[in-house]
Amino acid sequence: MTAFNVVRFKVKPGMEAAFLDAHRGVAGNWEGLRHANIIQSGEGRYCIVAEWESMDAMAASRPQMIATLDSFRATLEDLGGGLGVTDPVAGSVVLALK
Repeated sequence: MTAFNVVRFKVKPGMEAAFLDAHRGVAGNWEGLRHANIIQSGEGRYCIVAEWESMDAMAASRPQMIATLDSFRATLEDLGGGLGVTDPVAGSVVLALK
């Protein structure tokens, strides 16, 4: 069953290029990843939206996701509210609209 994960970030001023560069090409060989996009949702605010073949495929890629996060962690600001530098959510598709 198809799954998605979404991760919200706040990038430090002047670090946007480093944040984006850290993601170029890293997901190309991740097993089970169908699509991944980074959207800008505001000044210095970004979200990664990724589609996976299944929750199992996504879970199996967590070590790669964490290693990637570690490579650009210094570019991120704390989101506040006890979240730290990321606000991730994930789940299986329950209704496909198109």
